Amino acid sequence: MLRYVTPIILLLISNIFMTFAWYGHLKFRSLPIFIVILASWGIAFFEYCFQVPANRIGYDCYNAVQLKTIQEVITLTVFSFFSVLYLKEQFRWNYLVGFIFIVLAVIFIFKFK
Repeated sequence: MLRYVTPIILLLISNIFMTFAWYGHLKFRSLPIFIVILASWGIAFFEYCFQVPANRIGYDCYNAVQLKTIQEVITLTVFSFFSVLYLKEQFRWNYLVGFIFIVLAVIFIFKFK
């Protein structure tokens, strides 16, 4: 059981770092772009420290498409919380509908082999 959960936990941590690296600077639009790029690279380093082992460990029990699907679902989930809680953006009904379609994609990818 742990071998199935470990990659998911690592991908979750990785995606939290990734989201801050990619979008965290949007609250600091007055900073020069080169500082934002350097800060994002610094944060992305930690993303990779979790993402690479997640995929290496996860490839023992998931195939590459399944790992990518897990990563995308985690990314959208983390980003949804991030955009609402950190960027103070509104979560809209059409985002929920889109996520439902993504859940259907997950079912097709994992259920039908």
